[in-house]
Amino acid sequence: MKQLRVGVLAGLFAGAGLLSWAAARLWDSFGSLPSVPLAAPIVLAAIAAVLAATALSLRTRLKAQRERRAGAKGVEPLMAARAVVFGQASALVAALVSGMYGGVGVFLLGSLDVPARREQAILAGFSVLAGAAVIAAAFFLERVCRLPEDTDTPRGTGPARA
Repeated sequence: MKQLRVGVLAGLFAGAGLLSWAAARLWDSFGSLPSVPLAAPIVLAAIAAVLAATALSLRTRLKAQRERRAGAKGVEPLMAARAVVFGQASALVAALVSGMYGGVGVFLLGSLDVPARREQAILAGFSVLAGAAVIAAAFFLERVCRLPEDTDTPRGTGPARA
C-alpha cells in the first residue's frame, strides 16, 4: 500500500479549485450561483473526528500490544489496513471537495458586500478548513498504522531475493 502524498492532494485541491472557480464564474453569468450547503463543513468535520478517534484508539491498542500489557486487545493487521484505506480515501475526497468549495469561496470574495454571498463565502471557508482537518487526521492515522522499520538489517544488505 502506498502512502499519501501531499503533492497529489495539493494537485487535486488546486485542480478542483480552479475548475469550480471557472464554473462559478460561468454559472453566475447565467443567473444565480448554487449555494454552499450548511452540511458540507459539518460532514467533513464529522469525518475528521471519526478518523482522529480511530487513530487514537488504534495508537492506544498498538502501544498496549507492544508493551505486552496483560489483557491488551491486539490489532488485527487487516483491520489496520482497512482503517488506513478509509483514511486515504477520505483524504482524496476531502481534497477534491475542499478544492471545489475553495474555488467557489474565492469567487465569492469579490462580492462580500452582499450578505447572502458573505454567508456562502464563510461556509465555503469552513468547508475548506474541515477538509484540511480530514487530511490531517488521515495522515495521523496512516502514521499510527505504519509498521516499525526493521533496524536489524540495513537496506540492501538483507538476503538476496530470487
